[in-house]
Amino acid sequence: MNDVIRIALTKGRLEKDTVNLFESMGFDVSAVRDKGRRLILPINGRGIEVVLAKAADVITYVEHGVCDLGVVGKDTIMEHGGKYFELVDLGFGKCRFALAGKKGTDFYKGYGVKTVASKYTNVTRAFFESKGMDVDIVKIEGSVELAPLLGLADGIVDIVETGTTLKENGLEVYENVAPVSARLIVNTVSMKLKKECIDRLVEMIEKELRNK
Repeated sequence: MNDVIRIALTKGRLEKDTVNLFESMGFDVSAVRDKGRRLILPINGRGIEVVLAKAADVITYVEHGVCDLGVVGKDTIMEHGGKYFELVDLGFGKCRFALAGKKGTDFYKGYGVKTVASKYTNVTRAFFESKGMDVDIVKIEGSVELAPLLGLADGIVDIVETGTTLKENGLEVYENVAPVSARLIVNTVSMKLKKECIDRLVEMIEKELRNK
């Protein structure tokens, strides 16, 4: 089993993009494409197992060593932190963290403590700490765009891809916080115990990305 590399993929778009990447590298990904309800799948003939999981769980599985590698968005890495190595920026799943709010409003005007709503409270806290600003942070799990519209918050920190949802709700980006894309992460122990196999796979991935 030691020569098998187990890689956790974030279900959804990052999963599809990663599977496409492996296919372009010449891997047989048919079992993953025709997965049905299975959550652990082989990449045939390559000694690789794919585990499908939610983003935060990808980090948990890699941290605890039940998966050697993981593909997860930089947004999840920034929010959750953890003990693992970040190996490769895979270049897909591109978007950004942004501070946004009601169109035409100056977020930084005035002296009162601002209230900011976000699903990503750690990212939000770190961003405003880097500015030396004290803010009240409200955690929102659903449509964070509602917070400024309902008067709950002065602004939001959220993932922005096209900005269409913001515009349609009378909101705009005030400031970009950080770029986001898919990253390949590795368990710290696996990096030593399976170094040769992992290095070889990473080399293949980086070569394929250069050729794209």
